[in-house]
Amino acid sequence: MLRRRTTLVLAAVASMAWTAGCGTDEAVRATYAPVATTTTAPPPRAVTQEAWTAFATVGGVTLTHPSSRVERVAFHQSNHDGARQMTVLPSAVAPVTLEDRERDTGARGAADIVVDPNTEIRSPVTGKVKRAGRYVLYCDHSDDYLVIEPEAHRGWEVKILHIDGVMVRAGNRVVAGQTVIAPRATQLPFESQVDEVRTADPAWPHVHIEVVDPSIPDRPTGPGCT
Repeated sequence: MLRRRTTLVLAAVASMAWTAGCGTDEAVRATYAPVATTTTAPPPRAVTQEAWTAFATVGGVTLTHPSSRVERVAFHQSNHDGARQMTVLPSAVAPVTLEDRERDTGARGAADIVVDPNTEIRSPVTGKVKRAGRYVLYCDHSDDYLVIEPEAHRGWEVKILHIDGVMVRAGNRVVAGQTVIAPRATQLPFESQVDEVRTADPAWPHVHIEVVDPSIPDRPTGPGCT
């Protein structure tokens, strides 16, 4: 009889151990069960497909978007004292005025037009090319530029920067929205102020445009390149 009671006790203990073990395994599985995750797609870039429409006027000069695919037009202070203040037109693509750059010039003396890196760049104004070529940006980066005397205001200069592979030269007549001045915009190797208002990553390049009255002397604002 003693042997039978011992056998029953051992069987009960084994059964309890197995049951406890199953509970432990289930708890572990519950603790380490994979957590369902959700992924959010990045927002699409806001791009306007436009037919070389105008974005601003200044002193009778009308400026057109230099690309057929534009993300934004960002106005900002120019570093040239002779830069004229632009009037924003309703057809400007997503216009915005950037924060103060601590210069004593107006808030809309220049515009950065953010464009598709794979589209050609056309002249933003009708006029005659005064000079074009390559320069060193911020003493360190190679960039192309173009200066046009607008037919609508002789003596003034429309300056275009950040174009890659300028295709016109001094003496050429260019027509707004028609004459191709470069195959693309320059993708700068650093972050610009306009990149802060991009609608998607990576930041697209921009074309800098300003209208300058060269009869107004420009005061140097820095030590210059050495």
